Amino acid sequence: MAETLTTVSTETFATQTEDPAHAILDVRPLAAYNGWPLHGEARGGHVPGAKSLPLQWTQYMDWVEVLDEKDLSAETPVTVYGYTADAAAEMAGKLTRLGFEAVGVYDAFQDEWAPDPDRPLRRMERYQQLVYPEWVRDLISGEEPHGMRGNDCVLCHAHFDYRQDYEDGHIPGAIPLNTNALESPETWNRRPPEELKATLEAHGIRYDTTVVLYGRFSYPTYDQDFPAQSAGHLGAMRCAALMLYAGVEDVKILNGGINTWESAGYEISTEDVPPTPVPDFGAEVPAHPEYMLTLSQAKDLLASGDGDLVSVRSWAEFIGERSGYHYIDKTGRIPGAVFGNCGSDAYHMENYRNFDYTTREFPEIADTWAEMGITPDKHIAFYCGTGWRGSEAFMNAYLMGWPNIAVYDGGWYEWSSHPDTEIATGIPE
Repeated sequence: MAETLTTVSTETFATQTEDPAHAILDVRPLAAYNGWPLHGEARGGHVPGAKSLPLQWTQYMDWVEVLDEKDLSAETPVTVYGYTADAAAEMAGKLTRLGFEAVGVYDAFQDEWAPDPDRPLRRMERYQQLVYPEWVRDLISGEEPHGMRGNDCVLCHAHFDYRQDYEDGHIPGAIPLNTNALESPETWNRRPPEELKATLEAHGIRYDTTVVLYGRFSYPTYDQDFPAQSAGHLGAMRCAALMLYAGVEDVKILNGGINTWESAGYEISTEDVPPTPVPDFGAEVPAHPEYMLTLSQAKDLLASGDGDLVSVRSWAEFIGERSGYHYIDKTGRIPGAVFGNCGSDAYHMENYRNFDYTTREFPEIADTWAEMGITPDKHIAFYCGTGWRGSEAFMNAYLMGWPNIAVYDGGWYEWSSHPDTEIATGIPE
């Protein structure tokens, strides 16, 4: 099959990248697309405008559905590139067998495009904060992977008040982190500064500690008494946002959580790893109060005209068909909020994740936000019901390097229960 494919030159490829009707497909691992130099290239990142479809995704039976999500049809002319000519040709062959009519291969990305400073590459601003399984493997093996600061690191397995999730299996060396240690079970808001500081110290975390967070996604449903116990990676995102607010300077997320670790075939441990407390966090908490808005600040943002309060909830929640939670009775939305569309419900983030639970490619998220007027030049605050989904959206903006972002921490839970707030329902005009 590879012999029948068209191989394009660097000059032809450069012309194709500027043609909006011509699709460019990057089949390297998602980490490489985001900016990690996995093969030692001088410059990391992807060709601007390229769509990511890692070759490894084709091992999943339903991978072809991704083509529709990325608006790729059989009539779309496509040029494929990867780290090697064989990888590009393999994907090109798969597309040809699916009926794609015009598929080419660019096999000089590693040798000609990446080393040439005059050829454009785009990468996630804070790509080093979104790590991949091999990076964590090297870390726990005693190596110092690219992007690691010093040698003080804590690996955290996040769970929502369900330690059994950790005991059933975790990445070797990880300590358990109950999300309730960072947020209050009474309000689901962040804990007061002195409690956050004490929690971080008890878990061996200083302001200059590298913290790697992950959780497990295990298909939460509303039939469960506590669906959040099956949404551990969403809980990890919440913990990441709270740690940044507190002042941890190097917070990293394992992209896709423990699910990607397991898919990579790496070892799972049941050995309990207790934290090693530290005597002092080493900095004032919170170091970044601007990352979490209060109710009054959320009102001020709505009134200011220079920012957006973004509802990272499902459409049914947004228009008031349901509250989204067992413990919230009132339905509706905050008047003036922009719809940020998490996905199906309070415990799923399909519109922010790929089908393997990794974070959706940042250009796709940014483009979707832009269609709704959510742009980095504004003050953007994300909210949901109680902070988890809002925190994941916040982390996406943080990874992209957006300069003025926050979570309205109280969310719908606080807003709907306050006596002096208005509520909107129905489809907005």
